[in-house]
Amino acid sequence: MLTESDDHNVIIQVGENQNIKEFRAHSNILRARSHYFQIALSKKWVAKKNNDNMVKYQKPNIDPTVFEIILRYIYTDEVDLSEKSGADIFKLLFASDELLLEKLFKYVQDYLVENRATWIKQNFDFVFNIVFKFVSCKKLQEHCLESICENPQQFFSSKNFPSLDKNIFYSLLKRDDLQISEVIAWNHLIKWGINQIPCLENDRNKWNENNYEELKKTISQFIPLIRFSEISRADFFDNVRPYKAIIPHNVYEEIMKFYMKDISPISIISTPRVRRAKKKSKPTPQIFEDLPITNFKEAVRWNPYSFRK
Repeated sequence: MLTESDDHNVIIQVGENQNIKEFRAHSNILRARSHYFQIALSKKWVAKKNNDNMVKYQKPNIDPTVFEIILRYIYTDEVDLSEKSGADIFKLLFASDELLLEKLFKYVQDYLVENRATWIKQNFDFVFNIVFKFVSCKKLQEHCLESICENPQQFFSSKNFPSLDKNIFYSLLKRDDLQISEVIAWNHLIKWGINQIPCLENDRNKWNENNYEELKKTISQFIPLIRFSEISRADFFDNVRPYKAIIPHNVYEEIMKFYMKDISPISIISTPRVRRAKKKSKPTPQIFEDLPITNFKEAVRWNPYSFRK
Protein backbone atom coordinates (compact mmCIF):
# COMPACT_ATOMS: atom_id res chain seq x y z
CA MET A 1 0.00 0.00 0.00
CA LEU A 2 2.88 2.36 0.73
CA THR A 3 4.57 1.97 -2.66
CA GLU A 4 1.85 0.68 -4.95
CA SER A 5 -1.16 2.77 -4.01
CA ASP A 6 -2.01 5.89 -6.03
CA ASP A 7 -4.43 7.49 -3.59
CA HIS A 8 -1.89 9.17 -1.28
CA ASN A 9 -3.04 12.49 0.11
CA VAL A 10 0.02 13.61 2.07
CA ILE A 11 3.48 14.64 0.90
CA ILE A 12 6.06 14.69 3.68
CA GLN A 13 9.30 16.49 2.91
CA VAL A 14 12.16 15.52 5.22
CA GLY A 15 15.80 16.54 5.47
CA GLU A 16 17.47 19.80 4.54
CA ASN A 17 20.08 21.39 2.28
CA GLN A 18 21.25 18.83 -0.26
CA ASN A 19 19.67 15.91 1.58
CA ILE A 20 15.94 16.39 1.02
CA LYS A 21 13.43 13.75 0.01
CA GLU A 22 9.66 13.66 -0.38
CA PHE A 23 7.52 10.75 0.78
CA ARG A 24 3.90 10.14 -0.15
CA ALA A 25 1.55 8.66 2.43
CA HIS A 26 -2.05 8.35 3.56
CA SER A 27 -3.21 10.71 6.29
CA ASN A 28 -5.62 8.16 7.78
CA ILE A 29 -2.81 5.63 8.29
CA LEU A 30 -0.40 8.22 9.70
CA ARG A 31 -3.00 9.52 12.13
CA ALA A 32 -4.06 6.04 13.22
CA ARG A 33 -0.50 4.90 13.93
CA SER A 34 1.07 8.04 15.39
CA HIS A 35 -0.38 10.43 17.94
CA TYR A 36 2.05 13.01 16.59
CA PHE A 37 0.52 12.86 13.11
CA GLN A 38 -2.95 12.65 14.61
CA ILE A 39 -2.37 16.19 15.83
CA ALA A 40 -0.10 17.44 13.05
CA LEU A 41 -2.51 16.41 10.30
CA SER A 42 -5.68 17.54 12.03
CA LYS A 43 -7.79 20.26 10.44
CA LYS A 44 -6.65 22.64 13.16
CA TRP A 45 -3.01 22.42 12.09
CA VAL A 46 -3.01 21.53 8.40
CA ALA A 47 -2.74 24.67 6.32
CA LYS A 48 -0.75 23.81 3.20
CA LYS A 49 -2.52 22.06 0.35
CA ASN A 50 -1.53 22.09 -3.31
CA ASN A 51 -3.78 22.14 -6.35
CA ASP A 52 -4.35 18.38 -6.10
CA ASN A 53 -5.68 18.83 -2.55
CA MET A 54 -2.54 17.14 -1.22
CA VAL A 55 -1.35 18.06 2.25
CA LYS A 56 2.32 19.02 2.29
CA TYR A 57 4.16 18.58 5.56
CA GLN A 58 7.81 19.32 6.32
CA LYS A 59 10.17 17.68 8.84
CA PRO A 60 13.62 19.15 8.09
CA ASN A 61 15.19 17.78 11.28
CA ILE A 62 14.69 14.11 10.35
CA ASP A 63 17.10 12.40 7.97
CA PRO A 64 15.44 10.87 4.86
CA THR A 65 17.12 7.51 5.52
CA VAL A 66 15.65 7.46 9.01
CA PHE A 67 12.19 8.60 7.96
CA GLU A 68 12.03 5.86 5.35
CA ILE A 69 12.47 3.31 8.15
CA ILE A 70 9.79 5.03 10.20
CA LEU A 71 7.29 5.23 7.36
CA ARG A 72 7.75 1.56 6.52
CA TYR A 73 7.24 0.74 10.22
CA ILE A 74 4.04 2.81 10.34
CA TYR A 75 2.62 0.86 7.40
CA THR A 76 3.88 -2.64 8.23
CA ASP A 77 4.60 -2.64 11.98
CA GLU A 78 7.99 -4.15 11.11
CA VAL A 79 11.54 -2.86 11.29
CA ASP A 80 14.86 -4.50 10.40
CA LEU A 81 17.95 -2.80 11.83
CA SER A 82 20.47 -5.56 11.19
CA GLU A 83 22.06 -3.75 8.24
CA LYS A 84 21.74 -0.23 9.63
CA SER A 85 24.65 1.75 11.03
CA GLY A 86 24.81 2.69 14.69
CA ALA A 87 24.55 6.35 13.67
CA ASP A 88 21.30 5.81 11.76
CA ILE A 89 19.83 3.69 14.55
CA PHE A 90 20.66 6.41 17.07
CA LYS A 91 18.96 9.04 14.91
CA LEU A 92 16.00 6.68 14.53
CA LEU A 93 15.70 6.48 18.31
CA PHE A 94 15.06 10.19 18.71
CA ALA A 95 12.98 10.53 15.58
CA SER A 96 10.64 7.80 16.88
CA ASP A 97 10.48 9.59 20.22
CA GLU A 98 9.60 12.87 18.53
CA LEU A 99 6.88 11.21 16.46
CA LEU A 100 5.48 9.55 19.60
CA LEU A 101 6.05 6.01 18.35
CA GLU A 102 6.54 4.47 21.78
CA LYS A 103 6.72 0.85 20.68
CA LEU A 104 9.36 1.64 18.06
CA PHE A 105 11.30 3.82 20.49
CA LYS A 106 11.50 1.02 23.06
CA TYR A 107 12.57 -1.50 20.42
CA VAL A 108 15.29 0.78 19.05
CA GLN A 109 16.65 1.61 22.50
CA ASP A 110 16.82 -2.08 23.41
CA TYR A 111 18.45 -2.86 20.07
CA LEU A 112 21.17 -0.25 20.57
CA VAL A 113 22.11 -1.57 24.00
CA GLU A 114 21.99 -5.23 23.02
CA ASN A 115 23.39 -5.10 19.48
CA ARG A 116 25.36 -1.88 19.06
CA ALA A 117 27.34 -1.73 22.30
CA THR A 118 30.61 -1.39 20.39
CA TRP A 119 29.30 1.60 18.46
CA ILE A 120 28.18 3.21 21.72
CA LYS A 121 31.69 2.76 23.12
CA GLN A 122 33.29 4.23 20.05
CA ASN A 123 31.03 7.30 20.21
CA PHE A 124 30.59 7.41 23.96
CA ASP A 125 30.89 11.13 24.64
CA PHE A 126 28.33 11.95 21.98
CA VAL A 127 25.85 9.30 23.12
CA PHE A 128 26.37 10.22 26.77
CA ASN A 129 25.75 13.93 26.21
CA ILE A 130 22.55 13.29 24.28
CA VAL A 131 20.77 10.53 26.22
CA PHE A 132 20.88 12.34 29.55
CA LYS A 133 18.88 15.19 28.05
CA PHE A 134 15.88 12.89 27.58
CA VAL A 135 14.05 11.19 30.44
CA SER A 136 12.77 8.53 28.05
CA CYS A 137 16.28 7.13 27.52
CA LYS A 138 16.50 5.35 30.88
CA LYS A 139 17.97 2.14 29.50
CA LEU A 140 20.69 3.92 27.54
CA GLN A 141 21.43 6.14 30.53
CA GLU A 142 21.90 3.08 32.72
CA HIS A 143 24.08 1.46 30.06
CA CYS A 144 26.30 4.56 29.98
CA LEU A 145 26.58 4.71 33.76
CA GLU A 146 27.52 1.04 33.92
CA SER A 147 30.20 1.61 31.28
CA ILE A 148 31.65 4.48 33.30
CA CYS A 149 31.58 2.43 36.50
CA GLU A 150 33.70 -0.24 34.82
CA ASN A 151 36.38 2.27 33.85
CA PRO A 152 35.75 5.51 35.77
CA GLN A 153 39.30 6.82 35.68
CA GLN A 154 39.17 7.23 31.93
CA PHE A 155 35.95 9.20 32.19
CA PHE A 156 37.02 11.35 35.13
CA SER A 157 40.27 12.18 33.34
CA SER A 158 38.53 13.35 30.16
CA LYS A 159 38.42 17.06 29.40
CA ASN A 160 34.61 17.02 29.50
CA PHE A 161 34.41 15.81 33.10
CA PRO A 162 34.67 19.24 34.80
CA SER A 163 31.47 20.36 33.04
CA LEU A 164 29.56 17.19 33.96
CA ASP A 165 25.97 17.80 35.03
CA LYS A 166 25.68 17.63 38.82
CA ASN A 167 22.77 15.19 38.78
CA ILE A 168 24.71 12.74 36.62
CA PHE A 169 27.78 13.09 38.83
CA TYR A 170 25.61 12.50 41.89
CA SER A 171 24.19 9.34 40.33
CA LEU A 172 27.70 8.07 39.65
CA LEU A 173 29.09 8.71 43.13
CA LYS A 174 26.02 7.13 44.68
CA ARG A 175 26.53 3.82 42.88
CA ASP A 176 27.98 0.88 44.75
CA ASP A 177 29.52 -0.55 41.58
CA LEU A 178 31.71 2.47 40.79
CA GLN A 179 35.15 0.90 40.45
CA ILE A 180 37.25 3.63 42.02
CA SER A 181 39.16 4.15 45.24
CA GLU A 182 37.50 6.61 47.59
CA VAL A 183 40.43 9.00 47.80
CA ILE A 184 40.42 9.30 44.00
CA ALA A 185 36.65 9.84 44.07
CA TRP A 186 37.24 12.59 46.62
CA ASN A 187 39.95 14.24 44.52
CA HIS A 188 37.69 14.23 41.48
CA LEU A 189 34.86 15.71 43.54
CA ILE A 190 37.14 18.57 44.57
CA LYS A 191 38.28 19.06 40.98
CA TRP A 192 34.68 19.10 39.75
CA GLY A 193 33.57 21.47 42.51
CA ILE A 194 36.33 23.97 41.76
CA ASN A 195 35.34 24.02 38.11
CA GLN A 196 31.75 24.90 39.00
CA ILE A 197 32.88 28.16 40.61
CA PRO A 198 33.84 30.92 38.16
CA CYS A 199 37.35 32.31 38.58
CA LEU A 200 38.24 29.98 41.46
CA GLU A 201 41.88 28.96 41.12
CA ASN A 202 43.11 25.41 41.62
CA ASP A 203 45.76 26.57 44.07
CA ARG A 204 43.95 26.60 47.42
CA ASN A 205 46.81 28.60 48.96
CA LYS A 206 45.32 31.57 47.12
CA TRP A 207 41.84 31.01 48.49
CA ASN A 208 40.10 33.14 51.07
CA GLU A 209 37.35 32.16 53.49
CA ASN A 210 34.63 32.97 50.96
CA ASN A 211 36.20 30.63 48.41
CA TYR A 212 36.04 27.74 50.86
CA GLU A 213 32.45 28.60 51.67
CA GLU A 214 31.52 28.61 47.97
CA LEU A 215 33.10 25.21 47.46
CA LYS A 216 31.34 23.89 50.56
CA LYS A 217 27.94 24.92 49.16
CA THR A 218 28.77 23.50 45.74
CA ILE A 219 29.63 19.99 46.90
CA SER A 220 27.61 19.73 50.11
CA GLN A 221 25.13 17.21 48.68
CA PHE A 222 28.00 14.98 47.50
CA ILE A 223 29.84 14.69 50.82
CA PRO A 224 27.62 11.87 52.20
CA LEU A 225 28.40 9.79 49.09
CA ILE A 226 32.12 9.55 49.79
CA ARG A 227 32.98 6.38 51.73
CA PHE A 228 35.50 8.07 54.02
CA SER A 229 35.92 4.88 56.02
CA GLU A 230 37.57 3.38 52.93
CA ILE A 231 40.23 6.10 52.82
CA SER A 232 43.47 5.32 54.61
CA ARG A 233 44.68 7.61 57.37
CA ALA A 234 47.63 8.73 55.27
CA ASP A 235 45.43 9.55 52.27
CA PHE A 236 42.96 11.33 54.51
CA PHE A 237 45.72 13.47 55.99
CA ASP A 238 47.13 14.38 52.58
CA ASN A 239 43.96 14.78 50.53
CA VAL A 240 40.95 15.37 52.78
CA ARG A 241 42.21 17.20 55.86
CA PRO A 242 43.33 20.26 53.82
CA TYR A 243 39.66 20.76 52.93
CA LYS A 244 38.36 20.40 56.47
CA ALA A 245 36.56 23.74 56.14
CA ILE A 246 34.20 22.41 53.46
CA ILE A 247 33.16 19.29 55.40
CA PRO A 248 30.26 19.67 57.86
CA HIS A 249 31.55 19.63 61.44
CA ASN A 250 29.46 16.63 62.51
CA VAL A 251 30.66 14.59 59.53
CA TYR A 252 34.29 15.46 60.19
CA GLU A 253 33.88 14.45 63.83
CA GLU A 254 32.38 11.11 62.80
CA ILE A 255 35.32 10.49 60.48
CA MET A 256 37.74 11.27 63.31
CA LYS A 257 35.90 8.85 65.61
CA PHE A 258 36.22 6.19 62.96
CA TYR A 259 39.97 6.67 62.66
CA MET A 260 40.58 7.02 66.39
CA LYS A 261 37.97 4.68 67.89
CA ASP A 262 36.82 2.54 64.94
CA ILE A 263 33.23 3.79 65.25
CA SER A 264 31.45 3.68 61.88
CA PRO A 265 30.08 7.02 60.61
CA ILE A 266 26.29 7.39 60.57
CA SER A 267 25.90 10.57 58.48
CA ILE A 268 27.65 9.20 55.42
CA ILE A 269 27.76 5.93 53.50
CA SER A 270 30.14 3.60 55.30
CA THR A 271 29.77 0.41 53.30
CA PRO A 272 32.49 -0.21 50.70
CA ARG A 273 31.73 -0.26 47.01
CA VAL A 274 31.35 -3.63 45.34
CA ARG A 275 34.55 -4.64 43.59
CA ARG A 276 34.15 -6.57 40.38
CA ALA A 277 36.48 -9.33 39.32
CA LYS A 278 38.73 -8.11 36.54
CA LYS A 279 37.84 -9.56 33.18
CA LYS A 280 40.52 -11.05 30.99
CA SER A 281 39.83 -9.47 27.66
CA LYS A 282 41.48 -7.73 24.77
CA PRO A 283 42.01 -3.99 25.07
CA THR A 284 38.94 -2.05 23.99
CA PRO A 285 39.05 0.96 21.69
CA GLN A 286 39.32 4.47 23.11
CA ILE A 287 35.73 5.10 24.12
CA PHE A 288 35.69 8.72 25.18
CA GLU A 289 36.12 10.41 21.85
CA ASP A 290 35.41 14.11 21.58
CA LEU A 291 32.54 14.62 19.16
CA PRO A 292 31.31 18.17 18.63
CA ILE A 293 27.55 17.51 18.64
CA THR A 294 26.04 18.38 21.99
CA ASN A 295 22.31 18.75 21.51
CA PHE A 296 19.35 16.91 20.07
CA LYS A 297 18.71 19.43 17.31
CA GLU A 298 22.16 18.69 15.96
CA ALA A 299 21.78 15.01 16.78
CA VAL A 300 18.98 14.51 14.31
CA ARG A 301 20.73 16.66 11.74
CA TRP A 302 24.34 15.49 11.89
CA ASN A 303 24.68 14.85 8.22
CA PRO A 304 27.15 13.80 7.05
CA TYR A 305 29.21 12.83 10.10
CA SER A 306 32.34 10.81 10.68
CA PHE A 307 30.80 8.28 13.03
CA ARG A 308 32.13 4.79 13.10
CA LYS A 309 29.55 2.53 11.51
